[in-house]
Amino acid sequence: MDAIARPENRYAAYHAHVYFNEQTVEQAEQLCVSAGKTLNISVGRVHRKLVGPHPCWSCQLSFTSTQFDAVMLWLEHHRNGLNVLVHGVTGDDVADHTDHAMWLGTPQPLVLSFFKEAPVA
Repeated sequence: MDAIARPENRYAAYHAHVYFNEQTVEQAEQLCVSAGKTLNISVGRVHRKLVGPHPCWSCQLSFTSTQFDAVMLWLEHHRNGLNVLVHGVTGDDVADHTDHAMWLGTPQPLVLSFFKEAPVA
């Protein structure tokens, strides 16, 4: 694995965002569908557009701390070069995508301006 910060099980719930592009969309879709079936985890939509703070097309996998080790091991062995953002789900979206962010693959710069609050009137 070529991650900077190896994912560690520190939170009750997690999201893993599988990143892909036009050339790897089929690979990513197969990975996510297979992860859902094999690991019995929740699989979100395969977004063929930018969504939220994600700088690439993505698909979200949701799982718990009890599933964490199995999911990380499976993704490490099956992601086949795809980058995956893994983060805790704590209710603080900014911290989840920054302080709680871990990677499988090459870290990608997130669009953190997505989290800027609307001005207070």
